[in-house]
Amino acid sequence: MTAAQPPVPTLRTFRAVADYAVDRLRAVAPTVTAFPVGTKFEKWVYSQNGDWVGGFWPGTLWMAWLHSEDDAFRTWALASAEKLAPRRYDTGTHDLGFLFYPSWVTAWRLTGDAKWRDGALRAADSLIQRYNPRGRFIRAWGALNEERNAGRVIIDTMMNLDLLAFASGATGDGKYLDIAVEHARTTQRVFPRPDGSTPHVYDFDPADGAAIGPNTVQGYSPTSCWSRGQAWGLYGFTTMYRRTGNREFLATARRLADFAVGALTPDHVPVWDYGAPQQPYDIKDASAGAITACGLLDLAAATGRPAYREVALRLLTALAETCLTRNSARAEAIVARCTRNRPSEDGVEISLPYADYYLLEGILRVLRPKEVDRAIDLSTV
Repeated sequence: MTAAQPPVPTLRTFRAVADYAVDRLRAVAPTVTAFPVGTKFEKWVYSQNGDWVGGFWPGTLWMAWLHSEDDAFRTWALASAEKLAPRRYDTGTHDLGFLFYPSWVTAWRLTGDAKWRDGALRAADSLIQRYNPRGRFIRAWGALNEERNAGRVIIDTMMNLDLLAFASGATGDGKYLDIAVEHARTTQRVFPRPDGSTPHVYDFDPADGAAIGPNTVQGYSPTSCWSRGQAWGLYGFTTMYRRTGNREFLATARRLADFAVGALTPDHVPVWDYGAPQQPYDIKDASAGAITACGLLDLAAATGRPAYREVALRLLTALAETCLTRNSARAEAIVARCTRNRPSEDGVEISLPYADYYLLEGILRVLRPKEVDRAIDLSTV
């Protein structure tokens, strides 16, 4: 189903944002020597190994290349992705999808150079080592031999599963997608509450896989709903539906989406936690808005329901009008008003690399859907 074109003013707004992003990135990229993880006084703070966010800087550069067709962005994207090479062997994190999909998988899809495909496959091999067959989940945190956190599952992992779907597609070996499906089924069984909200964390006994209960690290409480986690879940379940055709995953994505849409404030910029006591007048997280918008655009295409697309366009418009760094000459990022970890008072009202990435992805899904499809594969089985 081909989506209807948005109104002309919306398209004009989105083109202006994409142009602004390209201009800002063109000015900043030559000075970037590592991986942006967040800002301090509007300037990027870096991680040398990429932490969990290293894939988003090359991914953002790829989006800028798709929009501008300026090969400088392609060169910068490849050079940045190259720096992630050691992480292919990292078995100590579930975030290999975040690290390698927007960087190496996209590089493979846009260049055809098998080096990038092979590296992403190696990362998928590392990721499946974190699978617990007794509980049928991928553990989120900690080294494989570390007992602490061995039974901890987080909603974010739904977004790392597409690396496994890619690996099965590229190799013809179903083991990767099988693990992704089992993890998604486990997440589907324990995370969504009756109202469609989700906790950040769910704990299991790693020895026998028995469910223990909900918890949180980045949300307000185990019974609240951290907005970025809800966005990861909504987008991740939609992706898993697209990769498998499993309509239960689509139904779960809709439940999560309907809760998130219902929790939005009139300004369409999500608060950091939909269940925190100060909402709807609480600290915002623009990154949650950008991720939610991408998930809703995906969901609209998967379900044929234009209402999801309309909310996504309102989200992207709100971010464009109220959350850009346009008014600051010193800002290095594109999106402001993001919150990394409110309970830890870590990164409140800053910029975050994934906000920039998903804002550009969302806007280019509208302006240049064929190009985005080339980069990240928007197909459905």
